[in-house]
Amino acid sequence: MQTGRLEARASASLLLHPRAGIVVPKHRRKIVERNRVKRRLRELVRITLLPGLEGVDILIRAKPEAYDSSFAQLAGDVIAIREWTSRMTR
Repeated sequence: MQTGRLEARASASLLLHPRAGIVVPKHRRKIVERNRVKRRLRELVRITLLPGLEGVDILIRAKPEAYDSSFAQLAGDVIAIREWTSRMTR
């Protein structure tokens, strides 16, 4: 699944709890900016995505547009990923 700032892939897991991976490529940006995007995504995944999932592995990859996005914009994308994942796992 793709949003304006993120790409997501999900697969079923043999584990009972969900797992998430976050990939933030360099995209010719400084490490400070990259770490900011990683911290924001990690927090959004922790509070928004993982609580409602069971037995799913999810990978989120940031696009270059994620660097210039606000926390609220990234939150909207993570919510869209959560809805997609919940539809997929039904």
